[in-house]
Amino acid sequence: MFDKLESVVNRYEQVGIELTRPDVVSNNELFRKLMKEHSELTPIVEKYKELQDAKKSEQEALEILAEPNLDKDFKELAEEELKTAKENIAVFSDQLKILLLPKDPNDQKNVIIEIRGGAGGEEAALFAGSLFRMYSMYAESKRWNIEISNANETELGGYKEISFMIEGEGAYSRFKYESGVHRVQRVPDTETQGRIHTSTVTVAVLPEADEVELEINPADLKIDTFRSSGAGGQHINKTSSAIRVTHIPTGTVVECQDERSQFKNKDKALKILRARLFDEEQRKHDEAIASDRKSQVGTGDRSERIRTYNYPQGRVTDHRIGLTLYKLEQILNGDLDEVIDSLITHYRAEMLKSEEEQ
Repeated sequence: MFDKLESVVNRYEQVGIELTRPDVVSNNELFRKLMKEHSELTPIVEKYKELQDAKKSEQEALEILAEPNLDKDFKELAEEELKTAKENIAVFSDQLKILLLPKDPNDQKNVIIEIRGGAGGEEAALFAGSLFRMYSMYAESKRWNIEISNANETELGGYKEISFMIEGEGAYSRFKYESGVHRVQRVPDTETQGRIHTSTVTVAVLPEADEVELEINPADLKIDTFRSSGAGGQHINKTSSAIRVTHIPTGTVVECQDERSQFKNKDKALKILRARLFDEEQRKHDEAIASDRKSQVGTGDRSERIRTYNYPQGRVTDHRIGLTLYKLEQILNGDLDEVIDSLITHYRAEMLKSEEEQ
């Protein structure tokens, strides 16, 4: 680990020097790239300095305690200093191990979320609406921007499906654990005998892909326009502003009808298409290089049941980590940090274990 830390410090110092060069400062793209690298290396270098200071304090305390005829009070101070230094060394070492874990290159990106009602008909569609509201409120608490791309609304106010983008630094790092099947257990308003129904909703979370990361040949695209459809709205079924984009080689189809403008709908549709294709390429890449991907970052499998929301008991259970919280209302109101932080801690521990075994 210490060899790696020394190389990080050397790179940090090298980047710092490069950032002062006039030719780098005048090159906006290179300057931004180096500034980003510098900011990513800074917490590692600062923590390493804290570790070195703690080791220096430990050595000084040991030298004092080795002196003959040491005053009792002075000895007690040195022993306390030694104890504190040892505790700090352990804490800083663990923190550095986490900081040195491989970073997900997508973590700082915007995120595209697609929610679809599964088993349960109208009840599933209503819960899809609840999840959209939950994610929207969480994003708003982080001051992130939300843009709906496509929504297929039902008469009762739910969604058969809804796609939207959340723009904000680090958005993907927080939402990436939401991919999978979300199960709801509650008594529907239409249930006359008070029976609990179980419905499911599928959530797909995709990092926004930059054009430089994934080029799409325009010749591979089939673009159709059609009239918007849905439960209502002033321009529904009146203008052919909705866009359907088909990627011919893969058969991937994306629809966008949230905007009045064909141009804006096309732009949003292409962003979602690029994200889906990028996600598929990344999945193939991950499977090729990491058979133990599940233990490192979770499967991200959309068929995997990840969480249950039980209304009668006010309970939310994340099945991947065995976390149960009796705060359903708060979570559905966007208070997701405790759940997300627990997932991050779990997967970091899994990654640490994997790194140590290699």
